[in-house]
Amino acid sequence: MNAKVEISPIRFPVTDYPRTDDVLTHLPRHDPAEQRALVAEIKAELERQDAVLVAHYYTAREIQQLAEETGGYISDSLDMARFGHEHPASTLVVAGVRFMGETAKILNPEKRVLMPTLEAECSLDLGCPAGPFIDFCDQHPDRTVVVYANTSAEVKARADYVATSSIAVPLIEHLADEGHRIIWAPDKHLGSYIARVTDADLLLWNGACIVHEEFKSRAVGNLLAQYPDAAVLVHPESPASVLEVADVIGSTTQLIKAAKTLPNKHLIVATDKGIFYKMQQAAPDKVLIEAPTGGVGATCRSCAHCPWMAMNSLDQLLETLKTGRNEIHVDEVVRVKALRSTQRMLNFAATL
Repeated sequence: MNAKVEISPIRFPVTDYPRTDDVLTHLPRHDPAEQRALVAEIKAELERQDAVLVAHYYTAREIQQLAEETGGYISDSLDMARFGHEHPASTLVVAGVRFMGETAKILNPEKRVLMPTLEAECSLDLGCPAGPFIDFCDQHPDRTVVVYANTSAEVKARADYVATSSIAVPLIEHLADEGHRIIWAPDKHLGSYIARVTDADLLLWNGACIVHEEFKSRAVGNLLAQYPDAAVLVHPESPASVLEVADVIGSTTQLIKAAKTLPNKHLIVATDKGIFYKMQQAAPDKVLIEAPTGGVGATCRSCAHCPWMAMNSLDQLLETLKTGRNEIHVDEVVRVKALRSTQRMLNFAATL
């Protein structure tokens, strides 16, 4: 490969973020009977309001289960966007983080888009503020701008293409073959991985995911010593040292498919542990092991679960449906510009 990669010195580190264990501690607790009553009330509201629940793999098990039971959908950000766009419901309830709600509104201006909480952010989005990023792009007018879906509507509006981890490599390969020199933002780890497997000329924004950055190759190696037959499944937002010990590198959907097809009994999974709900369904005979984020050299601020994803709760979901609060709005000028790059993502994904 003849890829050329450079990481921008510009950085907006996200340091002031909640700890996942603190978020979980403050969520309401319910006994089984209370939870059944809560779920029944949510189901009735979803039906009454012609609403469908779209949930990310990283949300809580009870949120994902509710989406399944009500004709909603659980997937990665690409398929969440696709499903919401194609579903006839007049209200989309997006359980995830803010950029996912914004993406739904970008694609569906005529629909009401609600989220259980608007406090659910994303460190990649926060680490790529629109103003500085637009200035950065303007300093490199010869480059095609490709941004990860984990970005704000304003950043998407400046981009030529949006990409998710499931299509990032083939999209960048396609653009490189056409002679494009590319700005990739905001995840430097995913960008570096793309550079490793393509011939692209990439200038990377210097951002990272607080969850995936916590995985450590040494800790994974120690775990492999205990389970020498295990396969290691890693999301490409993880550091290069962790990718180097992976048997499979892929998006959430790709990792779930790998779990189903791999012959290994034990699977060490280096991504948000919310994925275990659908992964265990796909591979019920496999033993799923969390890649460690504690121990030597690790902080366990998230403990392999995004603090903002953890903020999505059944109580907040019901409150949102009852009050109509936490509705997503996107400025129409921004939305129209962001629609261009987002629609290009969907169009390219449809060719794969």
